Amino acid sequence: MGEVAQRPLDRALEGWASGSLEAGLRAALSVLEVQKESALALLACSYLGGKLGDPAGFADGLRAAAERATDAGQLPLAIVAGALSRELGLDPAPIFDAAAAAYGKGSARLKRQAPPALPGGAVKPASVPNSLAGKALIERVEKAVRASAEELLTAHGHGPLSPAPLFSSLDPPALRSFLEIFEPRVMPAGAPVVEEKTFGGDAFVVAHGELEVTRHGAVDADPVHLARLGAGALVGEMALLSRAPRSATVVTAAPALLLTASKQALDVAVTKNPELGREFAEHCRRRMLDNLVKASPILRSVSPLERAELVRRFSIRAFEQGERIIQQGHAPDGLFLIASGEVAVVHQDEAAESTVLARLGPGETVGEVALVLRRPAIAEVVANHPTVTLLLPAERFLEMARAHPKVLVDLYELAVGRDQETAAAAEIEAADLDDSILV
Repeated sequence: MGEVAQRPLDRALEGWASGSLEAGLRAALSVLEVQKESALALLACSYLGGKLGDPAGFADGLRAAAERATDAGQLPLAIVAGALSRELGLDPAPIFDAAAAAYGKGSARLKRQAPPALPGGAVKPASVPNSLAGKALIERVEKAVRASAEELLTAHGHGPLSPAPLFSSLDPPALRSFLEIFEPRVMPAGAPVVEEKTFGGDAFVVAHGELEVTRHGAVDADPVHLARLGAGALVGEMALLSRAPRSATVVTAAPALLLTASKQALDVAVTKNPELGREFAEHCRRRMLDNLVKASPILRSVSPLERAELVRRFSIRAFEQGERIIQQGHAPDGLFLIASGEVAVVHQDEAAESTVLARLGPGETVGEVALVLRRPAIAEVVANHPTVTLLLPAERFLEMARAHPKVLVDLYELAVGRDQETAAAAEIEAADLDDSILV
């Protein structure tokens, strides 16, 4: 079988990403001429036309693309239109103002009713020959953009919208500040967005395309598929609050148009509007808890109806690289659930020789041996990277155990197993020490 033909809008993004702007423009034009209401085709034609021609002639095209995307429930695509207007030296304020008013908390348009989907099915492209180039191409694009913009700017409906995760939790002024921090990025198929175990300070929102999310388990193991994300998905936002390494790899499954936000830009926006910082931190906390439920065997053992009540007993505690979380020979502060980052479990023998017993990551627990077996910690736990944990204070451990006996059983089995592993490691250390003594 031959390869499946690439869709025109994917070809447009490929040309855009590779710097072949005229090729991308021809592909986008082939859609716009037969589908005037396509927000992505109009956006691509307006931006690429503005890059190759006079940006002022495409301002209405970008505004119309933003309004069409907004009405179709594609807020990220509307944000892209605003950011591209700014890049072309045009005024993005009308686009950002309209998007913040439509999607901000309290908007009368937020009715939790799904908006109509953006057109994206198979489109029979118009006839745009490869020979069309230069001024002739720009003139034809200008005509198509003008016709589409005139139709969309007079026909959009201001109908009901579904709230956008995170964005719609912000009131319009805070949302307006948030929208401005994003920059557009177009990427070809197969391009890495985020790489597991690397450090980064950027978050990404999918405006168009799909991302494949995978994670490696043991060394040399095949990657495990975690998710396939489409338009509206937010990726890597924990990097804006935590300096822990990335916990998964994200690659574009098809040509993609993304929004990227840096920690530095977020910090500036939060300084201007503190509510943005509070809401963003709360969003990340919810996402962290959702991920922990999926990764933690302890939380998974609790029924879904009881999980929220259990998680509320925990507080967030962060540790810098090298900081001690649990000290050997002392009672721990409580039970720690690792949310992001990595810790090392280290046992120190009587000769002050240290042995790394384990390296633990998201979803794992530490402190359970001392709490369950009611004795001082038999190893110390140190953060290998900046690490975020959920802490259940020791004084609330028995309260939790009474309320969730299944969790106590699971922790007991885990504690006994780890205690046996530590004892075995200590015996090996002692044997090695005896062998090394000359008499």
